[in-house]
Amino acid sequence: MIFVTVGTHEQPFNRLLEEIDFLIEKGFIKDDVFAQIGYSTYTPKHFEYKKMLSYEDMQNYFKNASIVITHGGPSSFMEALKFKKIPVVVPRQKDFNEHINDHQLEFCKELVKRNFPILVVENINDLCKAIDEVKNTSFDNMNFKYNNSNFVKNVEENCEALFK
Repeated sequence: MIFVTVGTHEQPFNRLLEEIDFLIEKGFIKDDVFAQIGYSTYTPKHFEYKKMLSYEDMQNYFKNASIVITHGGPSSFMEALKFKKIPVVVPRQKDFNEHINDHQLEFCKELVKRNFPILVVENINDLCKAIDEVKNTSFDNMNFKYNNSNFVKNVEENCEALFK
C-alpha cells in the first residue's frame, strides 16, 4: 500500500493528487493507495482518501505502507524515516500556488546534498520514476539513524545557513 500525505497547510496540493490518479489510471501504479489530502480541492477518482487523519491513524499508515509519498514538510518525511521508509518527497511549490514560497523545495535539496535518505521529486512527471526507484532501494543500506533531537539541531543549523 502506498500512503500519500499532503500535510495540513491550507493551500491545496492538487498537482500531486492528480498525478497519483493519472498513474493509477494508466496502470503505472498497481498498489492500493490511501491519501490524506488536507485542504486540496481535487477529488481523487482511483484511490481512497480522507482530508485529515488522527495522529494514531497517521502512525498506522506510515508503519504499514510499503511506500510513503509526502509533501516537503519535515515532520512528514521524518515520520517515514522513523518507520524505516525512504520517503518520496514532492515539495510544494510557489509557482503552482501550493505555498507562499519555495522553502520546501530549497530545504529538501539541501538535505539531499547532506545525504539524507529522501527522494525529492521537483518535476511531477518524475514521480513514477521515483516510486520505482524507492521500490528498489533498501533503507537498511542507508547510513541514517533516526534521532529527532539531532534532526531538530540540524534543521536549525541548516535554516541559519540558508538565510545568512
